[in-house]
Amino acid sequence: MIRVLLADDQALVRAGFRMLLETADDITVVGEAANGGAAVALTKQARPDVVLMDLRMPEVDGLTALRRITGDPALSQVRVVVLTTFDDEASVFGALRAGAYGFLVKDVEPAELLRAVRVVARGDALLSPGVTRSLIAAFAADPAVAAPAPDTRLRPAGPARTVRPGVAALTSREREVITLVAAGLSNDEIATKLTVSPLTAKTHVSRAMTKLNARDRAQLVVLAYECGLAQPGAGPGPLG
Repeated sequence: MIRVLLADDQALVRAGFRMLLETADDITVVGEAANGGAAVALTKQARPDVVLMDLRMPEVDGLTALRRITGDPALSQVRVVVLTTFDDEASVFGALRAGAYGFLVKDVEPAELLRAVRVVARGDALLSPGVTRSLIAAFAADPAVAAPAPDTRLRPAGPARTVRPGVAALTSREREVITLVAAGLSNDEIATKLTVSPLTAKTHVSRAMTKLNARDRAQLVVLAYECGLAQPGAGPGPLG
């Protein structure tokens, strides 16, 4: 059973999400919070698998709550997905850098919400090939408008690109795989693109994450743009 915590200051939004989530036999809502402080406290108490976190909340906002959760080693198994509207772009970028597994817009379709919770619960980042990639590209191309990184490991060393020791250790194939991940391709799509098995594609992604010290696929995408391994506007090219 996937345990979900809802954090949103609007009771109606929480009620709607709860109703949708609990239509699934494999998902249960273990708590609701109306602000970030309560969300952190409930996360420590209930230990959910997934937290759906609104960014704009009173007292303690969602980004601050996210940083507190991802910064607590005891909560390392908790995966946070931010809930947002399209005018929260800078905060979304900051959330990805802080360790969020992805984001959902609040008008998400019911089936997509259920799929997203399942994807994140199994440890995969929720990266939309279109919206997420263009969002990250836009803010990686202009770091001045991106939210500050709470994790010093991910903070750019200069005004444009950061240099990470692990970049030099990447093989040419790992660099190629990283650009495809940044373009929004899944492991299966990468395998098709490179004519390798899905297991081989997954291995290349895992090794790249290890070398760059990326905690998950979402942060690997952010680092790809920050380090210049991926370029804004560059697509993966046609499959096959």
